[in-house]
Amino acid sequence: MSHRVLDLPVKIFADGADLHGITELYRKPYIQGLTTNPTLMRKVGLTEYETFARAVLKEVKSKPISFEVFSDDFPEMHRQALKIRDWQDNVYVKIPITNTSGESSVPLIQHLTGEGVKLNITALLTPRQVKAVAAALNPSVPAVVSVFAGRIADTGVDPLPIMKESLEILRGLPKAELLWASVREVLNVFQAAACRCHIVTVPHDILEKLVALGGKDLHEVSLDTVRMFHRDAVAAGFKL
Repeated sequence: MSHRVLDLPVKIFADGADLHGITELYRKPYIQGLTTNPTLMRKVGLTEYETFARAVLKEVKSKPISFEVFSDDFPEMHRQALKIRDWQDNVYVKIPITNTSGESSVPLIQHLTGEGVKLNITALLTPRQVKAVAAALNPSVPAVVSVFAGRIADTGVDPLPIMKESLEILRGLPKAELLWASVREVLNVFQAAACRCHIVTVPHDILEKLVALGGKDLHEVSLDTVRMFHRDAVAAGFKL
């Protein structure tokens, strides 16, 4: 791996729901934490939430890892959050910024952080949401604020000004970290580092690209590409 990647001033978290992949990445020195969510779990065919989580936690014992509540009802979210919190000391509980009706989760966030629960507040896209969360957090309790920069970019909006503004909003909360979420390409990891986000969470497939190509000399990449085209043409048996 390029030293440039190892030296990036941002924590790289692995984002996925493949137990083998999680276990392997947990052991990598450049991975400083892990995240998952119900959508990723469903994509790999998981149906037993707690069974999966406990299997993960048998391997992931020290680095932070986030598990998300999945109820749409705030009292049930609260119950699930306390249960997930108690699984292991390195667990952060993911709470979405609203429920599916658009009702704010801020009162629940304030209640949970007041109870000392380490939270990862997820699915934020606007500075207004970040401000509301910042006002609800307990300054003495660690928290992660996950702004979905990739989804912001999907709408045609540049996420960088929003991420920089979010950092300013959280500046008065020394235990709150801004996380650049929904990474789409390796470039996003370097963008997160350049704007001084605390954390960037990266899907397993993009982590492979990051390890292989992050910071690599462009002339080398060009030559590798030419060799790939030639190799594939030979393998295909093309003739003119």
